[in-house]
Amino acid sequence: MKKQSSQAPEVVLLRPFPNSFYRSGTSSFALSPLRLSRALTVATALLLAALPALVAQQAPQSLPNGATVTGTVRNSGGSAVDSALVRIAQKGSAKNVVAKTDRTGAFVFSALGTGTYILNAEKAGLHSRAAAVILASEQDRRQVDLVLEDSSANAAQAMEFADNPNFTIAGVTDWTAAGGHGSDSTLRTSEALTRETLTLKPGQSAGAPGVIGGKQSEAELRAALARAPGSFDANRRLGEFYLQAGQYKDAVPLLQTAYRIDPANRDNEYSLALASKQAGDSAPAREHVRHLLAQMQSADLHRLAGEVEEQLGDPLAAVHEFEQAVRMEPSEQNYFEWGSELLLHRAVWQAQEVFGKGAEAYPKSARMLTALGTAFFSSALYDQAALRLCDASDLNPADPEPYLFLGKIEMSSPDPLTCVQPKLARFLHEQPDNAQANYLYAKSTLKHRQPGDEQAVQQAESLLKKAVALDAQCAEAYFELGVLAFSRRDYPKAIGFFNQSLEANPQLAEAHYRLGMAYDRTGEAAKAKQEFQLHDEIRKQQAAKVDRERREVKQFLVVQPGKPGEAPAH
Repeated sequence: MKKQSSQAPEVVLLRPFPNSFYRSGTSSFALSPLRLSRALTVATALLLAALPALVAQQAPQSLPNGATVTGTVRNSGGSAVDSALVRIAQKGSAKNVVAKTDRTGAFVFSALGTGTYILNAEKAGLHSRAAAVILASEQDRRQVDLVLEDSSANAAQAMEFADNPNFTIAGVTDWTAAGGHGSDSTLRTSEALTRETLTLKPGQSAGAPGVIGGKQSEAELRAALARAPGSFDANRRLGEFYLQAGQYKDAVPLLQTAYRIDPANRDNEYSLALASKQAGDSAPAREHVRHLLAQMQSADLHRLAGEVEEQLGDPLAAVHEFEQAVRMEPSEQNYFEWGSELLLHRAVWQAQEVFGKGAEAYPKSARMLTALGTAFFSSALYDQAALRLCDASDLNPADPEPYLFLGKIEMSSPDPLTCVQPKLARFLHEQPDNAQANYLYAKSTLKHRQPGDEQAVQQAESLLKKAVALDAQCAEAYFELGVLAFSRRDYPKAIGFFNQSLEANPQLAEAHYRLGMAYDRTGEAAKAKQEFQLHDEIRKQQAAKVDRERREVKQFLVVQPGKPGEAPAH
């Protein structure tokens, strides 16, 4: 028999010899009945002593102490996936361990050391997004749930957050100086662009946990609830219907009822937290998110936690939640939310870093490039801002959003920006009946014109007239027509344009001032005085509003390696 070094030793059961063998007087092994009985007693004792060791060698060895990661794999419909392959690898290591899910879709990895691990699952050509989990100690027990989807939809997102940020948000302070640059007008433009950046939507909507498919109408869902008011499913389905329809206050009580019926259903609790946050009920939303995070870690939960904390006025907690979301899943949405939080609280250089990494990972994301351009503008890097926004406009030339940003940064920058005018010309070519396209290209033409170039002035004037013909509420275009008329000393015409501008927007302070100057030139001193007073009152109100808004926005205190914390500028 060959020696089997890697297998447990074979157990051989001892049996008595046949009686004929005992009667053989010629065999040297023949034993008397008494001697045989003693021999069997000794052999039995030896066998019993050896059995524990043999059994121990056959039983699986106990795993060493360490952290554990458990989870489930489901398909996009929410059903458990059997026999899916789940891989886990420590960050920075090429080695991975593979587990297979059971009938319930569950998997487990034990005896893990501390560190950051990346998990993903696959089966039959479907793949999950990469998920990251941080194990801080060998006692950690983490839950990670993976969803199998079409790999082509996830190719860009199945990546690892490779680089640690070169900064730490250490605290917040009241706004004392916005950390901006240049004139107050330029700073206001920066703040306005930041607010507009926060509202940018992704190119494709990202799904959220808890969304139930199906095309049932509201009437059908309400009828189902009337038949079974105590049904978890009926309450949840109607609640999800209202959540997806944006009727958050209608969704909350239904999802709350479903939660009372089955508080263990995580998808429903996530939807309840999301609906509560959207309805403005931030405190219960925070409670539900924290309850879910105590049970499992996911990027979606950390992102929602960040949104809730910002809503509750705790930006320091919010920015850390957004950062954790990126570390767990460096998706386009998570990068955007993290960078936006930094930009909102005037950590503009740090926002550049995050948006820059996001743009590298998602070069086809127009909103990421637009946000990066806004961050550069907030740092007075006008040329770099223009280049990123020009790149964003190239991704989808029919999308007006990047052009609107381009027009605003060029109007506020001290010098003409090289790439902007050709892009605005394309905007006008793509959408000739868009009032903003006509207005912005007119402004760019005036800014880029050479001294004495009357043809450029006439072209701009023609575009401005078309803009107001397309949109009678385009106050800025009326204002610019008034400026052109005033420059030609055609004061009556200038007065007409300025008045039309103020009809469209009575709060346009500069139009009141210019109208006062025009009245002064025509000798109407009383009207001029009234317009100057209106200008001063509006500017005072606007300044108070801006100051109030700035003080409501806490400014981040940033610590960089080897440097003390940044203090707000005075």
